[in-house]
Amino acid sequence: MNLQTLPGLFISHGSPMLALNPEQVGPALQRLALNLPRPQAIVVMSAHWESEVLEVNTGIRPETWHDFRGFPPELYQLRYPAPGSPELAEQILNMFANAGFSAHANSVRPRDHGVWMPLLHMYPEADIPVVEISLPMSMSAEEIYGIGQTLAVLREQQVLLIGSGSITHNLAELSWQGTTAEVPEWASTFRNYVVNKLTHSDFNTVLDWQSLPHIQRNHPSLEHFSPLFFAMGTGHRFSIVHSSFSMGSLGMDIYRFD
Repeated sequence: MNLQTLPGLFISHGSPMLALNPEQVGPALQRLALNLPRPQAIVVMSAHWESEVLEVNTGIRPETWHDFRGFPPELYQLRYPAPGSPELAEQILNMFANAGFSAHANSVRPRDHGVWMPLLHMYPEADIPVVEISLPMSMSAEEIYGIGQTLAVLREQQVLLIGSGSITHNLAELSWQGTTAEVPEWASTFRNYVVNKLTHSDFNTVLDWQSLPHIQRNHPSLEHFSPLFFAMGTGHRFSIVHSSFSMGSLGMDIYRFD
């Protein structure tokens, strides 16, 4: 294997406050970036770009979008001015077409916090081109996995592939006591079950998400879990980079696929 081949990643990006209060996750992302070969480019599928059909951001320099409300003013001052890569975006569109995926170019979409918040910790200089792809909610888990498989070859071109979501994500059940809150059993059971299946390369059980224990309580809607399907498609060998919970039940795990 080429020494420069990068992994695929699943990153739980948590609350927008991660940008100001890194907790355990910010340092874990910093260490991860330091231990990886420097990417030529980064491709991110974010939970926060849900779309009808598959889209690829072809913008030259997408704006930083503060797609949330009610947070401290300093959070809205943050910018992540990394360039886009229209050339890579065009290559991705061609790869999708060749794989039978219908995909569209989008040159005006700003970058949501599912993209810029983890990258702020990993590559704070914002000097690596970033291309965002959408999360098509009409697609099945297997199809989203297929998107990851289609782009997996980019890893050999020093492109870092990231699915940005959260291993658990039920905002209604969060504890505002913060990091001291106890992790509920339904959240830890779900997280441990998924990790066990991935560790044993049983990807099919994870893709059959409706059968996962406590799935509705951990993911009342699927958009924060679906980027994991994408990341799973990028590599066969699973490992855990980081594992923690925030605000009780918000899983902050980071996984890599080689």
